[in-house]
Amino acid sequence: MPSSSPSEFLLNYKPSHDLPPLAGLGSFSEASQRGLSVEESVTRLKRHHYAFKRLHHLLIAHITAQPIYELKMAFSYHAYLCAEQTTAMRDRVSEMREPPLGLDRVPHPALELFFDEILCAPATELMLLGIYEVAVPALANALELHIKESHILADQPTRRACRSALGEIGELLDYGQSALRALLSANRSLEQTQFATRLRELLAIAGGIDGTEPELAKQAERHFSATPFKFDSKPRRDGRFPDPYNMGINAEAFLYDAGMPADAKVLMMFYKRLREIDVPEMMASILTETECKPWDYYRDLTRQLWDEARHAMMGEVGFVSAGIDWPRLVMVNYTWSLALNTQLTPKERHAVLYYIEQGLMPKNGKRHEWEVSLASRNELASTFQDFDWADEVLHARFGRDWYVSDMPSPREAVSFGDQCWSKVLVNWEGYRESGLTDHHNWWEALYSEFCRLHKKTPDPAAAAFNQSYQHIRADLKEISASG
Repeated sequence: MPSSSPSEFLLNYKPSHDLPPLAGLGSFSEASQRGLSVEESVTRLKRHHYAFKRLHHLLIAHITAQPIYELKMAFSYHAYLCAEQTTAMRDRVSEMREPPLGLDRVPHPALELFFDEILCAPATELMLLGIYEVAVPALANALELHIKESHILADQPTRRACRSALGEIGELLDYGQSALRALLSANRSLEQTQFATRLRELLAIAGGIDGTEPELAKQAERHFSATPFKFDSKPRRDGRFPDPYNMGINAEAFLYDAGMPADAKVLMMFYKRLREIDVPEMMASILTETECKPWDYYRDLTRQLWDEARHAMMGEVGFVSAGIDWPRLVMVNYTWSLALNTQLTPKERHAVLYYIEQGLMPKNGKRHEWEVSLASRNELASTFQDFDWADEVLHARFGRDWYVSDMPSPREAVSFGDQCWSKVLVNWEGYRESGLTDHHNWWEALYSEFCRLHKKTPDPAAAAFNQSYQHIRADLKEISASG
């Protein structure tokens, strides 16, 4: 009998016991196809890497000055996802190539211009359009194509990396589409339509995000990015933050007062968590204005930035779950991020951040807040404080890795942070005299409303609390008369 042809053998070949072949990756027919070469796969990975890295940068660069709270939080999360995927792409390239890897090279001038135009877009709506209607869908399509054309067995690690990236890109797409529907009318303005068209043309000139399409033979021109991007270091807030200079209530003085009741302390901790919105605003300035660090520096600090954004939303959830109308009753300020961003260098800001983190590690720091939440029997607060404490352990490590390691000694690192914070002029009296705020005591009304809603008898000492930040910092250290 003559032997069957190779194609017949392929069609009839069966694994033992009809088990799924090739560890479940696919069929023998699929595995018999060529797939992309290492060079082709690496080239595409580098383009994905570049896209994720640029998306990370432009999202971070707009957190501080973005007034809409929800967008501030979304940019923090999406930047974190992009940082993680940037790292994954770098790691996969390094598995297949020896250094230098060339990951800092611009893959195509038009691709650089594409992201520059989104970065420099003069309106939030245009930036959202560029990110979520053009850049992210194009990146998703490129990842899908990479998965489809990669060999299912030989290049399985790349397919896994792309699948992971595609899953997280899906989160950006879902949020972005909802944001566009909420903020842009169905009838786009001429400027919006022209901007989207211009971006798609730049992608065509670059041969697409991944470089697999024929390059459009046309000169790429700058429009918005003809004027170089300038980071806006002044925090901005929407209308739910009506008194951003108010420093009338010293939350730490209340929290560490042994005579105050636990349930009232939980309410104050919700304020402290929501107030952490100023940490992403400040850290965005460090990340944007610090150059030439190893990529892991940006990845780690972006993780910390996102953690702090999560903490702020924990405070928001805490108030909402308690039925508290926080935009009316809680005056969340931005004086800390404003002062650090406008008066200190990026390294000095990092020093202050590290100094504060060290103060959160002892027994009277995050552990105390967790113990207060347990004493209050508030299960939501206990969950929040449990993870808030765990996050700070990680952040302390980031501080040691990226700040302390750059200082002569740990002792000098802490001392320098204290000095930097002490020299920051938080102009309590100046804000009042210029009419920006009267630093009024908003706590009394908040606590009264909390007790009314939850049918509690107000504690006299808690209700009478009236300590401000005029003379005492958040670490309870006195502020000198000179500021």
